[in-house]
Amino acid sequence: MGKYIVRRLLQMIPVILGTTFLIYAMVFALPGDPTAGKCGDKQCPPAVVKQIEEKYNLNDNVFVAYGKYMGNLVQGDLGENSYGIPVKDDLVQRYGVTAKLALMAIVIEAVIGIAAGALAAIRKGGFIDNLVLVSTLAVISIPIFVTGNLARYFFGVQWGIFPITAPYNPSTYDLLMPAIVLASMSMAYVARLTRTNLAENLRADYLRTAKAKGLTQRRAIGLHAMRNSMIPVITFIGYDFGALLGGAIVTERIFNIQGVGGYIYRGIASRDGFAVVGAVTALVIVYLLVNLIVDLLYGVLDPRISHD
Repeated sequence: MGKYIVRRLLQMIPVILGTTFLIYAMVFALPGDPTAGKCGDKQCPPAVVKQIEEKYNLNDNVFVAYGKYMGNLVQGDLGENSYGIPVKDDLVQRYGVTAKLALMAIVIEAVIGIAAGALAAIRKGGFIDNLVLVSTLAVISIPIFVTGNLARYFFGVQWGIFPITAPYNPSTYDLLMPAIVLASMSMAYVARLTRTNLAENLRADYLRTAKAKGLTQRRAIGLHAMRNSMIPVITFIGYDFGALLGGAIVTERIFNIQGVGGYIYRGIASRDGFAVVGAVTALVIVYLLVNLIVDLLYGVLDPRISHD
């Protein structure tokens, strides 16, 4: 296990280098003047332009500038945004909000999605199965910005159940409606994935053997069929958690959540290169660590999978 973890951590190094270089090159190779808008409506004086170019290594070619950036990154320095605030300080607060939102969304999609998928598989062909299939198809078909705005209008404006916007330091209740909206599409995929895999395992020979040896239906499904059906579901949930940490831009915009998604959006809109690169670099690292944890969980769900 230890050797496997070390090997995976070493494999992350070229992935981090490759992805961060691509992001860095794409962000700083965008057409236009990177100093535009840094001095309000007026054009920045030559002295200020020169200072900005030296501070962000804009005069160097992309390889030299990236090398300097990585040298600072190794020391834990993600650079400064266009307002002179360290990107690391900005991300500390915003990652806390986004991580909380993502965790809530993961819990919602895992609990409801797995429960709905399991019921549909056990009652395959019945009313519950058809209800799950139709409802999940409807959820998947509706874009997330439509779901978010509808939820905000009805549950926030019309009925007043949830707040329509989140404060700077949101509570769990403030993030509940955005988390449900964020989890809705993934929850539908989890339900369908659970249903498909569990229905297939319920017809497997090992389950009939377990029942023939006297195991009850509940224990046979819970102890054997569900565990074997969870590997692809856990894979999807692990992937989705990494995606939710950076892909909640639309949801955060709808509910005015001060998280990483909104931070990246504003960084792109204002051409704040170091803010975008720093946020995406942190997302890449978190995403790789989450996928490592998912791989380690395979051995827990299926003892036949070895990481030696």
